[in-house]
Amino acid sequence: MDPTSRPAVVIDNGTGYTKMGFAGNVEPCFITPTAVAVNESFSDQTRATAKGNWLAQHSAGVMADLDFLIGEEALARSRSSSTYSLSYPIRNGQVDNWDTMEKFWQQCIFNYLRCDPEDHYFLLTESPLTPPETREYTGEIMFETFNVPGLYIAVQPVLALAAGYTTTKCEMTGVVVDVGDGATHIVPVADGYVIGNSISSIPLTGKDVTQFIQQLMKERGEHIPPEESFDVARRAKEMYCYTCSDIVKEFNKHDREPSKYIKRLTGIKPKTGAPYTCDIGYERFLGPEML
Repeated sequence: MDPTSRPAVVIDNGTGYTKMGFAGNVEPCFITPTAVAVNESFSDQTRATAKGNWLAQHSAGVMADLDFLIGEEALARSRSSSTYSLSYPIRNGQVDNWDTMEKFWQQCIFNYLRCDPEDHYFLLTESPLTPPETREYTGEIMFETFNVPGLYIAVQPVLALAAGYTTTKCEMTGVVVDVGDGATHIVPVADGYVIGNSISSIPLTGKDVTQFIQQLMKERGEHIPPEESFDVARRAKEMYCYTCSDIVKEFNKHDREPSKYIKRLTGIKPKTGAPYTCDIGYERFLGPEML
């Protein structure tokens, strides 16, 4: 079928989360953590198999390539089973493991979006200051593995600038402060083109905010399972954190009416299954202050 008659597939790969959907939709179809869990038992079986038994080696290798999960399923399986190892294919805005990245794209296309890549054009995103080699690898995987008919790789801040306009006239000129989970960039854009030699990078990211909130909750003595502390801090950041104009006033508001401003998170301990609760107080406005 002619790919121009079907909407293009849009996949925005970030260090922490990946958003995917189809062109023309108001919002993404799926937002999932950029994480992959691979069953290591098949890899161990491949190494343990005798060198002469090539058929057993091949079968174990095929199963290792097929038995993997991504997103929330990967996070949940890695917590509940020691045979699955969790990895993050993107670090600091750049692809760190291409084999894992290809597996992640495979699940995004066939399991989440449930589309035939040969019938759709693809729009992918990349971080500023991405080297040309990364684009070459991305194009190689998309054209040779998935056989896509067309591919465009856009810089994330340019798309953010385009999405920020609410009028029909889009100037595509401005300065974008792109704070991601693994990289923060200040990117000047003129008529849709990134001014590369003026890009600035800041070593403070969304993950640093999460770790700061995690440390604040630990110092306050919240009883959170150690293996869940980072995830609880991430949930608190995404659900309850906000920026304030006067930090002293925020402290006073929380002290005067704690029941109004203190939020509560609940969870289940993965090892015992027992429920736990924790309060989110000053962390709501102290976390974003580091940015």
